Amino acid sequence: MRSCRTHSIITAVLVAGTALLSSCDRKDETVKDLQIKGLPTLSARNVETMYSDSGLVTMVVRTPLIQQFTAEENPYTLFPEGLTVLFYDRTDKPQASITSQYARYTEKEEVWELRDSVVAVSDKGEVLETELLFWSQPRDKIWSDRFVRFTHNDQIVMGTGFDSDSRFSNWTIKNVTGTIYIKDEQKVAPAD
Repeated sequence: MRSCRTHSIITAVLVAGTALLSSCDRKDETVKDLQIKGLPTLSARNVETMYSDSGLVTMVVRTPLIQQFTAEENPYTLFPEGLTVLFYDRTDKPQASITSQYARYTEKEEVWELRDSVVAVSDKGEVLETELLFWSQPRDKIWSDRFVRFTHNDQIVMGTGFDSDSRFSNWTIKNVTGTIYIKDEQKVAPAD
């Protein structure tokens, strides 16, 4: 009687152990699958990257957090806490800049998507402000389909939709909703 009971206990332990081991394998596969699809392949904090041409710095990118997703079908890089890009042109001081609270760069299309409090400043001191801006370096083009505020020379032009080259030398606001002439606004009232 005792050997029959011992045999039953051993059989129960073996069955439970086999079930436990096989369930561990399934969990392991699930974890591996989540790591590949959902997590960045590279993540770094407080990054500054310098780009140069012939030994001269042409661009500096600063970000509090960068995340690269290279295992995706269409690889991309996220800047979920924003970024600052400084452009240099044969000087040691930045000539232009762009900042945003969020950015995404897709490698296939080579397009930057900048969102939330986007401010671009040209080498001539012109300022573009919007909530969404796309930028393609290879095509030398920036554009938006959202509200923009563009300050240049002595005026502020507001509207919806914007197209330009990256230096703002050939720009268009599609649906102008208002123009403010700064010189008119700065007139001083006569003294009492």
